Amino acid sequence: MFRREKRQDVRSASHAGSWYTDDGDELANELSGWLNKVQGTDPPYPIAGCKAVIAPHAGYSYSGPAAAWAYKSIDTVGIKRVFILGPSHHLYLNGCALSGCKEYATPVGNLPLDLKTINELRDTDKFESLDIDDDEAEHSLEMHLPYVRTIFKDMDISIVPIMVGAISQQSESAYGQLLAPYLAREDTFCVVSSDFCHWGTRFSYTYYYPEPEPSNEPGVRLSRTVPPSDAHPIHESISRLDHEAMEILALPSSSVSEVHVDFAKYLSRTKNTICGRHPIGVLLGALTALEESKDVHPTIKWVRYEQSSACETIRDSSVSYASAWIKF
Repeated sequence: MFRREKRQDVRSASHAGSWYTDDGDELANELSGWLNKVQGTDPPYPIAGCKAVIAPHAGYSYSGPAAAWAYKSIDTVGIKRVFILGPSHHLYLNGCALSGCKEYATPVGNLPLDLKTINELRDTDKFESLDIDDDEAEHSLEMHLPYVRTIFKDMDISIVPIMVGAISQQSESAYGQLLAPYLAREDTFCVVSSDFCHWGTRFSYTYYYPEPEPSNEPGVRLSRTVPPSDAHPIHESISRLDHEAMEILALPSSSVSEVHVDFAKYLSRTKNTICGRHPIGVLLGALTALEESKDVHPTIKWVRYEQSSACETIRDSSVSYASAWIKF
């Protein structure tokens, strides 16, 4: 007699068939095609010592090609465990939450969860528990699963998905410190899920720089009565806005803790709608803990930036996608 899996044991690929194809062969071909188009990098892919990536999570027709630049960076040798940190779009969380499932399904092969690590994290009493409906409603984790399964094809890996809520900078640091010992392990990798600027009235965000760099003229909010300058298209302003964040996060010469503070100040000033700002903050918290305890010097390298469309007027909208690899 066959054992019937309970619904809560396996999270379905709930966004397959809408956000990306539910045909496994077709999806495999799409993913491999995008990965094969990633070329001309220095240093060459995969990146030796790459321990984490930041990558977008929109529908694959929008962000799949950009995400490939992050996933092509991954050196899979020796990896047994992959943490995936994603923001919560549907469920209000004043903390972080863990899945109650044992396995996540994808059209290109399922991924088992690392139940031992998840139970260790649960025992800290710092994490909430997701029910199956909330787990399946969220896309920020799911959109990375086919890429993870593809990059680690035929490898015995497990995943630790963590949904990150709308938490403070202090909480980001605390959760990062908790995760740091796991991320320090040679057999552990981390994926951070984030899109960048969501621009347009439908996102209630129309921040705009009236002049290109190196102008220091402050940003304004565009409206029907405050139009953009003919000399500075909206999409170029969005690029400048996103690249400000990317340059802060690139860890130029500051300590990671200083970068974490600077990133929080940038978000407070611009209100940029970077939906994965809190997962990024948790990663910065972990890197701060590793920098202070193990004297490591992390590197974040941005390798791709795209926009879903080029905004010209207040009636337009776009979402930005950025990919990076991290060594520490």
